[in-house]
Amino acid sequence: MSFPGRSPAYACTVTVLFLAVAMLLIGSPSMAALVITNVSFSPVPPLMGGDEQHAVTTIAIIPAGATTFSRTHMLQMQTSLAHARWNIQVIIDGVPAAQQSASGTGAFVNGYLLSYPTTSDVSLTVALDGTVPSGTDPNVTILQVTELDTSNQPVPGSSLTVIALLISPSHGAAATPEGTVAVPVAAIPAPTRAGTFPADGLVASVVAIVGYGYTRSRR
Repeated sequence: MSFPGRSPAYACTVTVLFLAVAMLLIGSPSMAALVITNVSFSPVPPLMGGDEQHAVTTIAIIPAGATTFSRTHMLQMQTSLAHARWNIQVIIDGVPAAQQSASGTGAFVNGYLLSYPTTSDVSLTVALDGTVPSGTDPNVTILQVTELDTSNQPVPGSSLTVIALLISPSHGAAATPEGTVAVPVAAIPAPTRAGTFPADGLVASVVAIVGYGYTRSRR
């Protein structure tokens, strides 16, 4: 790359900017964007401590590199539900693929189960059954999903969290309009194949705060 009539400092600056833009457009090969596309609850929040809860979360994987997900990475899933039972279903182009079950507060999905050519649409459905813990916290973490790298360290910006509101029987509850899953980002496109997800949409850290009919009153 040559810049006739320009100083070496100018050429160096332009080269650095060019490389930075190229890296932004290409994306990191080790990080895919995780996007919550649907969450359902039974019963619907706010939840009561000691109640049984069934929650289903659908997560789309938006590829940012040569494959939909790094084969050497994994997804770590955690919940605050007690006696949790997991049913995790990977879906490729709308067709069920790998499926696995687990029990306890955590589960893992190996990256090779999510790694496909970028021409594929990859998502997974996480069904959770468990007991809502009792306590004084105003909410409970239903699901937290984090991408781990080859050193089992969290990939920055990869965490998704689904939180449901709790209501205590010792406190009153004020009625509010019907709530929905709230994702605090400007816009999230529908799951698409690689190359159609804008650079400014690669926001993987999402908190879904769910309320339905009531919020805990503050006195």
